[in-house]
Amino acid sequence: MAEKEEEKKNIKVEGQQPEANQSSEKKTEEKAEKKEEKTSDKAEDKKADAKDAEKKEEKQEDPLEKANKEIADLKDKYLRTLAEFDNYKKRTLKEKAELILNGSEKTVKAVLPVLDDFERALKDKSDDPKAIKDGVQMIFNKFVKALESLGVKKIDTDGKDFDTDFHEAVAMVPGMGDEKKGKVIDCVQTGYTLNDKVIRHAKVAVGQ
Repeated sequence: MAEKEEEKKNIKVEGQQPEANQSSEKKTEEKAEKKEEKTSDKAEDKKADAKDAEKKEEKQEDPLEKANKEIADLKDKYLRTLAEFDNYKKRTLKEKAELILNGSEKTVKAVLPVLDDFERALKDKSDDPKAIKDGVQMIFNKFVKALESLGVKKIDTDGKDFDTDFHEAVAMVPGMGDEKKGKVIDCVQTGYTLNDKVIRHAKVAVGQ
């Protein structure tokens, strides 16, 4: 009986030993994991410290070097602006020169068809006064339209009040009555405006 009891005890002890070994192994694994976590945390802290150090170095940049960089940037911008202005100036002078030489091109082109009509009229050998007058009237109307296309308009004077902005008095006509006083009686020379600007005042006779 005693032998059987000893065998049972031995069996129990043998069954308990693996459990103890397992717990010790778990503890060692946990310690290893904690060490790894600590080492990784330390590495991350080092990286963060390095980044902070870099930022501090950037912030602590030499003021003189920073000022020199700003001066270099401003100088570059100034040179670029100067070059652009010089190009603009040259282009403007060229455009002005071309405008002076060819500014009348549009006017000449508008008048050329009228010149063609005059050439055809001179070649016509008709002796009919009415036909000649009608032809001249047609050319005149065409010429007026050409001028209007260029912005030239006739200053209206018929029955208008005398206005120094548009009229130039060359004669005063007395005895025209109160109704005609200060009004244009007759137009001696037609006046014209170019794009609403007076280029020639109308010479008129005014009632007195």
